[in-house]
Amino acid sequence: MIDEQTFRRDADRALEELKQSLIDAEEDGGFEVEENSGVLNVVFDDPKGKFVFTPNTPVRQIWISALSTSFKLEWVDGDFVLPKSGEDLKTLSQRLLREHTGDNDISLG
Repeated sequence: MIDEQTFRRDADRALEELKQSLIDAEEDGGFEVEENSGVLNVVFDDPKGKFVFTPNTPVRQIWISALSTSFKLEWVDGDFVLPKSGEDLKTLSQRLLREHTGDNDISLG
């Protein structure tokens, strides 16, 4: 397990990169990105919904609450990855956005 300081630095970097990708996609994607104390929220009007991206320092994971499910990404070889699928943070986020909105053109680059 990585140490707390390394986790915080890497989680902050990963979430900042994700935030920038989400901001770039939000106008065409039909959602709005909000940040509050290191937690990212993606709010949807149609269909209604909210995704929450949270760093969880004690277990060194990034958690995503989306589509009535909790996704727990672990630090693997320099990236946060969902062990079950092998998807990294951006890939998983893009898939979840597409599933929620039904818009397969959403891209987080």
